[in-house]
Amino acid sequence: MRVPVSRAPAPRRALVALLLAWLLLVWPLAACTAGREGAGGGERPSARGPFGDPPRIADGAGLPGWVVEADFDASAGGFALLAECVNDPARPENGFCRQRVAVHDPAAGRWEPRASPLPELRGTEGASARLWVLGPGRALIEDGGGDEPLRDWFTGDGGRSWRAVDPRPAGRTPDIPEGAVLTAECAGAPGTAPERCAGERLVVLSPRDGRRRELVAQPPLGPHPRPARTAEPDGSWWASGILPGTGRTAVAVSRDAGRSWAVSPLPGPAGPPSRSVRVVVGPDAAYAAETGAPDGRGQVLNPLRALHRSLDGGRTWERTWTGDGRREPRSLEGVPVPGPGARVEVPGQWSGHRSPDGGRTFRKLSDGTAYVRRTAAGLLREGPRCRYALTRDGVRWTDFLLACGDDAGAGVPWS
Repeated sequence: MRVPVSRAPAPRRALVALLLAWLLLVWPLAACTAGREGAGGGERPSARGPFGDPPRIADGAGLPGWVVEADFDASAGGFALLAECVNDPARPENGFCRQRVAVHDPAAGRWEPRASPLPELRGTEGASARLWVLGPGRALIEDGGGDEPLRDWFTGDGGRSWRAVDPRPAGRTPDIPEGAVLTAECAGAPGTAPERCAGERLVVLSPRDGRRRELVAQPPLGPHPRPARTAEPDGSWWASGILPGTGRTAVAVSRDAGRSWAVSPLPGPAGPPSRSVRVVVGPDAAYAAETGAPDGRGQVLNPLRALHRSLDGGRTWERTWTGDGRREPRSLEGVPVPGPGARVEVPGQWSGHRSPDGGRTFRKLSDGTAYVRRTAAGLLREGPRCRYALTRDGVRWTDFLLACGDDAGAGVPWS
């Protein structure tokens, strides 16, 4: 029988009184702590929204060959380009590679093989095709370019069928539709390498038909703007380049699907402007990472020249890290990984580094090398031995495997 508190023995009454006193003391402190973390000072991200829980991705370890490229849409549907090769070490020209496609069905929780429009490759050729996911069930495969003719194939039915589309721009578009991809191409000559092009324009890859259309409103970033291929979680689109008349590295942001752009210069270090800037938006801050050797010697691949942080959506920037070729992090593989508050990670050539203070100080991580890039489903981390992971908040990750073949150690979790 339940004993009322008022009639409980003295020891029990004393225990209840102590518990009530403890709750009265701890509850206000817990509420204050939760309030600070909700304001961006802690690391308890929300489970919902664009920075919520990462999507589930099915295991694809049994897919054939190796992954050339994988990409995902906002619903976590995805496509993977695969190459399955037969090698002849004595006569490499006798080898060949079959190019395949796999599609991730998030509702069914599995990867499904699909027909590929790409031709078989000789053993001496490399797989160079590119993949652009343009929304649920829609994707564009691009092959060629440079010295080879550019060829495009589009699917609107989840890879069940593919049709060739003309890679030349089909007019202009006033905005960037949902699911579209943004890229830069040589004006009037698609597929021309940037170093051979006098001027590039931002081009939209349409989810409706896979055609390329020049964006009407072009950001004033010089002759070679560099756009991010997909929007950030807050819906913003970003591009980088050189502010005309100043020679300064700058970024531009559009918050109305490409109809207009706002440009802001970066407070970069002295010297020539950076060849590339990668912008990524997190739950509480935006980061712009400049790459390029500080001293011009390039002692590491993809050297990190500077890291900038913005707390007002990119209107103003503060340089929090300046690379000198000696202090780590010295390189950047892909884009930074922003977390809640002032947390940010920089994936590097040999290992990642994490900062608790917006990029002012860093400590080395034990996760090894990885390449991180933005997809519509979140930040995709590509590691060695067929390991992949997705995050939306920079803290929680969904790990999965793709095309592991005979790799016995592929199932080892990410450290």
